[in-house]
Amino acid sequence: MPGKLETPQPTSLLNRLWHPDLTTLSPAYFGMVMATGIVSLAANQIDLPVVAWGLFLIAIIAYIVLWWLTVLRIIHHHKRFFTDMTDHLRGPGFFTMAAASSILGSEFVILAQNPVAGFTLWFVALVLWLGLTYTIFTAFTIKEDKPPLDRGISGAWLLAVVATQSIAVLASLLAVQIEQPYRLDLNFLALSMWLWGGMLYIWMMSLIFYRYTFFRFSPSDLSPPYWINMGAMAISTLAGSLLIINSEDAPFLNSIVPFMKGFTVFYWATGTWWIPMLIILGVWRHIYKRFPLKYDPLYWGAVFPLGMYAVSTHQMGRAMDFHFLTFLPTAFSWIAMAAWLVTFCAYLLTLYRGAETS
Repeated sequence: MPGKLETPQPTSLLNRLWHPDLTTLSPAYFGMVMATGIVSLAANQIDLPVVAWGLFLIAIIAYIVLWWLTVLRIIHHHKRFFTDMTDHLRGPGFFTMAAASSILGSEFVILAQNPVAGFTLWFVALVLWLGLTYTIFTAFTIKEDKPPLDRGISGAWLLAVVATQSIAVLASLLAVQIEQPYRLDLNFLALSMWLWGGMLYIWMMSLIFYRYTFFRFSPSDLSPPYWINMGAMAISTLAGSLLIINSEDAPFLNSIVPFMKGFTVFYWATGTWWIPMLIILGVWRHIYKRFPLKYDPLYWGAVFPLGMYAVSTHQMGRAMDFHFLTFLPTAFSWIAMAAWLVTFCAYLLTLYRGAETS
């Protein structure tokens, strides 16, 4: 009827998926791929191949979709994209791109037995790591307006450590797939990245712990990426364990096996210490302070450490014959799968509610 206003129809879920709001797309959304990929490997190590492959396929789809959305965001919202990259709180989230590439590459090597895809993703991760490291930290150094420490640092900064160690992990896995002398080269690169990642953790964790203990802390400050405090140590444990396993193929690794074993246990013990602390802080945030628990893409940064702890503990036990720890990888694999399922369901529910209200 002429002149009659038409009632706007609710946006369908499919339309919401096809036309997402790119202006608010979190730089850390590749954490979904990281979490899905590592939980897939955790499922594989407890003999759940169907679950492992299902999660592997989801990780591949998520990786492709997120890259497509990222390209669209660069084209249509390039100012917002690069502003996020130089922001002290959002910028470190870009390191999930490099970490997700490496973890997906590790899945191709372990599950699909496809080293070609593994090498391809490793090169992508390496290029991303180089570009992001020197872009983000240079920008943080030279920018004139900087936030105070309590407003400028969070556990998300440790994603730079995770990205570094993820390259060491995939390099160690790929080293086994090639002949000498390139095997030596990859193992040396893996060792170098492992050591640098450890140094970077010490630098950043000192600032984060200082922020924890000497500045006012509100429930909103305790965002999910603080679980990366543990996840960064877990992936460091994994990288060290793989280097120990590879030591027979590289004389320079064989000569420092005691050093690698000591630091690997050091990383694992530090990561283990964080688990009760993070649980206590989570109870304080959501139960004592009654902070609402709702879906946030940053929660993938809490799922990832659980899966990584399961996989790294399994590999450390294998590398050092720690048979008395075998119960931990199994328990944390199930915990990680449960956490992934809850987070994924919350993600789908958020999409559905958003479609109904838009």
